[in-house]
Amino acid sequence: MNNQTVMDLSILHLAIAYIFVLVLLVIFKSRGIRREKMILIATTRMTIQLTVMGYILMVVFQHPKWYISLLMLAVMLSFAMYNAMKRVRYEMSKELKHLMIISMAIGYLVTAVVFILFVLQVDPWFDPQYVIPISGMIIGNAMTGIALGANRLCTNMQDHHEEIENSLMLGATSKDASYEYVNDAFDSAILPTMNNMLTMGIVSLPGMMTGQILSGTFPLTAIKYQIGIMLAILGCTAITVVLFVTLGYRTFFNESDALK
Repeated sequence: MNNQTVMDLSILHLAIAYIFVLVLLVIFKSRGIRREKMILIATTRMTIQLTVMGYILMVVFQHPKWYISLLMLAVMLSFAMYNAMKRVRYEMSKELKHLMIISMAIGYLVTAVVFILFVLQVDPWFDPQYVIPISGMIIGNAMTGIALGANRLCTNMQDHHEEIENSLMLGATSKDASYEYVNDAFDSAILPTMNNMLTMGIVSLPGMMTGQILSGTFPLTAIKYQIGIMLAILGCTAITVVLFVTLGYRTFFNESDALK
């Protein structure tokens, strides 16, 4: 297998794929669900963002520099943090927002160091061909995970405030009173990744693995990369979310261990 067998996708042929957007619009319209604007905006943004990123990556790959790679990673992390906060349905305190930023940064840095430097042994470490796409997958999944965790944590602390207050009155600490709800938030955040891993290879072939195979990579090589990526995603999501929920619950209590 080699990359000479890769089929090019013309603009005309790619345009045909947008018929699926029309199908979705028809379905929403027929069901009376008013999401047409969101669908069009999402489709347009996806197209523009990916196209721009494609041109940027062409330049970055041709002129690899450590500071350019770091700049791109910083931009990716910043956008991920911003979007994670936007996905939370509740008004978060400044403390909780700051904790989300710190948790995502630590989760990514720990995972990136272990996976890129020790598993893949990328040389040089800033090689954008590896660092940028791999980091994108890791950061994207961590973003989804922490958003799910934050939503569930806020929901639990709001919906179960009476149970928590009763536990506090009976002498429980804030940690003990909220322990069950913190665990539930962590479990909710990790579950989608675990479900994805359970069906991977049988029900679905992941995007990275499919892309490598289509580009001519030997299937077993693509599989090894995909396994490594999924483990890195799992690790980053776990570290990010566990830091957030195990420290974040404290922002709902004052210094006297009473609910705010």
